[in-house]
Amino acid sequence: MRNLLFSLLTGGMLLIGTPSWAAPLTLQECLERARQHNPTLKAAAWAPRIAEQDIRQTSAANYPRIDAQAGYTMQQAAQGAKIGVVAAETQQADYASAGLSATYTIYDFGRRDARQRMSAALADSSVQSFEARRTDVALQVIEAYFSILETRKLIAAAADEVAQVEEHRRVAQALFEEGTVTRNDVLQAEVRLSAAKQKLLTMKNRLENNWLQLNYLTDSQPGFRAELDEAVSLSSGAATPVDEGDALSRRHDVLALRHGVAASDMEVRESKAAFYPELYTQAALNYVQNDKALEQTIMAATIGVKVNLFDGFASTANRERAVRNRSRNQDALRQAESQAHLEIDTSRNDVNVARERIGVAQTAIRQSEENLRINRERYRERVGTATEVLDAQTLVTQAKTDYYSALYDYQVSQARLKRAVGEL
Repeated sequence: MRNLLFSLLTGGMLLIGTPSWAAPLTLQECLERARQHNPTLKAAAWAPRIAEQDIRQTSAANYPRIDAQAGYTMQQAAQGAKIGVVAAETQQADYASAGLSATYTIYDFGRRDARQRMSAALADSSVQSFEARRTDVALQVIEAYFSILETRKLIAAAADEVAQVEEHRRVAQALFEEGTVTRNDVLQAEVRLSAAKQKLLTMKNRLENNWLQLNYLTDSQPGFRAELDEAVSLSSGAATPVDEGDALSRRHDVLALRHGVAASDMEVRESKAAFYPELYTQAALNYVQNDKALEQTIMAATIGVKVNLFDGFASTANRERAVRNRSRNQDALRQAESQAHLEIDTSRNDVNVARERIGVAQTAIRQSEENLRINRERYRERVGTATEVLDAQTLVTQAKTDYYSALYDYQVSQARLKRAVGEL
């Protein structure tokens, strides 16, 4: 009984300390995890929320500004007036005062409207920038997901090569002991076996790094492992011709820059309006404690015009800065649109080439396996050499590696094409 409890306790501890492999994990689940928990997206999600407050701030100009003030003043002596030989105090030495005023801009030549529209455009730009960042993260998740699937296939191919070289070394050793081959064949097989084992170790390390990358993107624990869906495919006819104009209108990075250019237009308009006067109105209620005055509380209403006559050329510099900022954003938009066209063309080429590579690699696998079979028979019949057998084994592994690379390059290139046309 004691041994049984010890076994259960030990088994439970091993299960706790071992990464979980049992849970299946689909590509869609990885994308959803990244969308909700990716650290980069979490930080980027603050930008649209901050932009919402910018809109609220600029919208405050639609309402009157209300100010209140109060205070108590203590003077050395009371202020007074002298008329001829008669002098009299007109104010108490110490007095309290208070005021309430409301100011509203009636017309400012479009400055307020431009500022609000600029804030709205910047908010739209921040939303599109977040979506562009989400698209980039989604593509990284897809690349990591398929890299894991590809590496697992490459590990199987490398392990198969190790097994085949070991079998060849065993045959070479037997023939050497029979005295039909030289020791060179055995040594050659052992060197090739060492190379195959190193390749297998490299693939296993690559698999671990791919898992670490996927776990980072989905904000999972570094030791998390799962069974990925081998049947997942992104093939959906995305390689068919697309209207690149429509594709640009769907790309979030391009839309973000277009909103940025619109915001720059409003910034220029606002900076130009600074050279025009501003029509305003103000209502005020002021109280000054003074028992020598007839009215201690005064109500007043004002309608007036404000204009800046000289501010050290600050308004001029602001206007020039806005114009140059708009030019920079326009250049950035043109560059992004050109890059988008380039991405669409190159991604479409990658999809087409990867599809053709799959067919070529499948044929190469069959041919390399037949070549290996022939060379093995020739070696056993003392017609062929050990080098020919080892080279044939290497060809089989290379053909399988090319096939799996083409297979998953096709999936990743499909994802890149979807991103390029704004469908990811």
